[in-house]
Amino acid sequence: MSDNSNQEQQNQQKPRLSFWQIWNVSFGFLGVQFGFALQNANASRILSDLGADLHSLSLFWLVAPIMGLIIQPIVGSASDKTWNRLGRRNPYILAGGIAAAIGMLLMPNSATLASFITPLFFGAMMLALMDASFNLAFQPFRALVSDMVPAEQRNVGYSIQSFLINIGAVFGSILPFVLTNVIGLENTASTAGQVAPSVIWAFYIGATVMLGSVLWTVLRTKEYQPGTNGLAELEEQEVAQSLSEKLVEFLSLVKTMPKTMKQLALVQFFSWFALFIMWVYTMPAIAQHIWGIDAKWFDPTYLESVGTIPAHIAQAKGTAGDWVGIIFAAYSLFAAIASIFMAKVANKIGRKLTYSLSLLAGGIGYLSIMLVNNPELTLVNLGITQISVPQGAVSLFLPMIGVGIAWAAILAMPYAILAGSLPVKQTGVYMGIFNFTIAAPQIVSGIFAGWILTAVFDNQAIYIIMLAGISMLLGAISVYFVKEDAEQAIVKE
Repeated sequence: MSDNSNQEQQNQQKPRLSFWQIWNVSFGFLGVQFGFALQNANASRILSDLGADLHSLSLFWLVAPIMGLIIQPIVGSASDKTWNRLGRRNPYILAGGIAAAIGMLLMPNSATLASFITPLFFGAMMLALMDASFNLAFQPFRALVSDMVPAEQRNVGYSIQSFLINIGAVFGSILPFVLTNVIGLENTASTAGQVAPSVIWAFYIGATVMLGSVLWTVLRTKEYQPGTNGLAELEEQEVAQSLSEKLVEFLSLVKTMPKTMKQLALVQFFSWFALFIMWVYTMPAIAQHIWGIDAKWFDPTYLESVGTIPAHIAQAKGTAGDWVGIIFAAYSLFAAIASIFMAKVANKIGRKLTYSLSLLAGGIGYLSIMLVNNPELTLVNLGITQISVPQGAVSLFLPMIGVGIAWAAILAMPYAILAGSLPVKQTGVYMGIFNFTIAAPQIVSGIFAGWILTAVFDNQAIYIIMLAGISMLLGAISVYFVKEDAEQAIVKE
């Protein structure tokens, strides 16, 4: 019997889950993404406070995809062969949550805790620990949904997962802003080399939320024992296997991976290349394009030559940086809303078309940022505070709708398409291998985007955002070439 036939037969054996059972399976993702959003928004800020220059910050950003590249395939393979009283995936989810929480508690206190090494190096070590731990938890969560949720509910399962991810991202992104403007904590450090109290407490809260949500999933989800409820028996453990033998086995799996995975890899490349550019360069892009700050104020050599940054430039850069947190929260919120409807849309028009149209919306969103540059100041009431920003900054909420729709699809649709084509016994390891299609484009982007920005675009960051938009549009086109299993393409509820 073929692997696809086995997959279909075993999926039919999986019991149908209630909404809240599916919710519990994915709930830990809320906390993991809460912590991940805090890291994305504040890691550069913390490392800068600890003494990192702008040149080295881009290298620190590469830690996340590199850790994903290393950790996730290992964890995927190991979890396929694990079974203990916690289950198959839960032990890795719990270990990742605990380790990431430790990193979040320690990183903002690097200046205090680093006695024998420099605070910057200690902070970098904690960043690496968090990235490794997030990856340790992420991959088993993906595989857990595939293990627990039957095929006819998989669109719902991955959409709930996407919704929880984006809710976590919204609150993680705005938390330091809230702690400053509502609670009243300082958003600047009292002395050089220290981290702002609002950031420190945001990381404390993030660690608590993350660990609590992970525990919720681990304690509320009883995994199916191998050989029952549609799960294959555990793969036998190798008694002794050399590193070369493991490498040969891994390369063999890569060579024989399902065609759908290979075809999705191209879509993933264009999508994640664009996302990495957005995360790294949105702040200088909108500071230059909307706040009108000259590119020279982002040049470390020029900053060193002038000695002191004029107050109005420093204030504008600070306000632009704060606004990036707001619009990042906005696209996460729009993504959370989109994920609610995405399963029904995918069931109606198919996963491929849903995926392609979503990436199209994201590409248009990126490109339209060029059009919103009205410098006229306007007072914006955010509910928790009021802030004066250029009208163009307010208009950024419209492009973020498209970016949010694309983000929701990127988090759900590739996995929903892929899950139906994977051999049951190797779901975990193939999900780990699939992470290469996420990590590799980010590494390529991290290495080359800075050079492109300097050599081609003369440090005008808005143009690198336009490049991201073009990349996202190419991703939308690439979806056309993905050949999905006809039986998995449209699943009726």
